[in-house]
Amino acid sequence: MFSGKTEELMRRLRRAQIARQKIEIFKPAIDTRYDDTDVVSHDQNRIPSTPVEHSSSILLLSEGIDVVGIDEAQFFDMGIVDVCNQLANQGVRVIVAGLDMDSEGRPFGPMPFLMATAEFVTKVHAICTRTGDLAHYSFRKVASDQQIFLGEKDEYEPLSRRAFVEAMKSRTK
Repeated sequence: MFSGKTEELMRRLRRAQIARQKIEIFKPAIDTRYDDTDVVSHDQNRIPSTPVEHSSSILLLSEGIDVVGIDEAQFFDMGIVDVCNQLANQGVRVIVAGLDMDSEGRPFGPMPFLMATAEFVTKVHAICTRTGDLAHYSFRKVASDQQIFLGEKDEYEPLSRRAFVEAMKSRTK
């Protein structure tokens, strides 16, 4: 979190628009943190999107589209991998943004499979709030056993490996 994933997705989609390509942006319907429909970055930049309950809806709504953007892909079902591959096989450019790890440092949902089948993977990193180093982890500051827990800066903190390991140790004490 806080690394600029959504900003980068929007930047790439805006470039496609400048190139007069037809774009469509999708997000999981459960992601209502900033807006029910728009994709919104932490900096409050926004782009209209189509929220969907299930990944298969993306195929149905992408007819005639040149570039498909998908935000918060970690929240989708595993079918998102096949959806992205089908679109790519049809010549659609697919740009996906999402967290590769959950707050426990484990691979998150379909993201490892999406990264494995992608032609290109760009990892962006926040800055650790404790060390100033690159942050590779999103540490959850509030207690919850749920893997999917929507939140922002009050609930999550970007941490480096060293700070994450220390934070996890102090949580178990």
